Amino acid sequence: MWRNPAEDFTKVGVRYFSRHKGEVNCCVFSPDCQILLTCSDDCRLHLWNAKTGQLLAKASGHEGPVKSCVFSADCVLFASASHDCSVRIWLTATAECARVLTGHRRSVETVSFSPDGKRLISGGWDKDAILWDVQNGEIAQIFAGHTDAIQSSAFSKDSRLAATGSWDYTVKVWNLHTEEREITLKGHRGNVVSLCFSASGMLASGSWDGTARVWLPRTAAAIFVLECHRAWVRGVAFSRDGLVLASAGENDTVRIWDMSNGKCIKRLQAQKDATLSCTFAPSGALLTAGSVDPSQEPELWHWDY
Repeated sequence: MWRNPAEDFTKVGVRYFSRHKGEVNCCVFSPDCQILLTCSDDCRLHLWNAKTGQLLAKASGHEGPVKSCVFSADCVLFASASHDCSVRIWLTATAECARVLTGHRRSVETVSFSPDGKRLISGGWDKDAILWDVQNGEIAQIFAGHTDAIQSSAFSKDSRLAATGSWDYTVKVWNLHTEEREITLKGHRGNVVSLCFSASGMLASGSWDGTARVWLPRTAAAIFVLECHRAWVRGVAFSRDGLVLASAGENDTVRIWDMSNGKCIKRLQAQKDATLSCTFAPSGALLTAGSVDPSQEPELWHWDY
């Protein structure tokens, strides 16, 4: 049964994880929220038991800082993007590298799996978005059009659309099943660093301009402009039913938004340092992870919803 989004979130726990040897650039949860994946300037990725904080495995092989990481929907694989200009696909069970994908000419800043697990999209400082075939590791398509570095990416839930966010302040939505031109979403006044699709097809974007925007991507219409944070919005996440949106700010706060009217219904004080990511667990609980300072331990916070 749907619960009133105005009901309080209750903070029920925080857990700390051992340190990387460099700044942590990305924290993501597995789809079942049982594993936390982190990547760092130390060129490594760590997999953690999200409940106990136990280190499950370390993945090494990149020759430069790892900028982004993501799980496949079935959690069999995870992928990483690195300053060494490569994307790697890893086996979650063993943390062994299954494929090295080369094609970018500069640092790769973002990587995302399609929900059907068949494709990856990556982007970086060469301004190109590359669509990869996961099974054979080959380039399926290259999307050109951004005028500055690409820092964020996401797929729609039906795997038919891919979106990329850039330092050119725009979001581009690429239709993977037709020849129609990309749709460009304009309005942000800063780099677009986080993206997320809802189950119903809405697209949320977070930016250095301190706002999150919610779009109908096929029409390029902005439904809501959420002027929410004093600093940049590091992460955005829709609830599983799409009725609320969470935005995680650089200034260590998380805000919860009602998607029926665009109103902020809750402000959560999270980590002492930056919040890197947020997601909704299958139970409906909101999980956030953060801390970029290598002298600080990555933290996991949990609110019941």
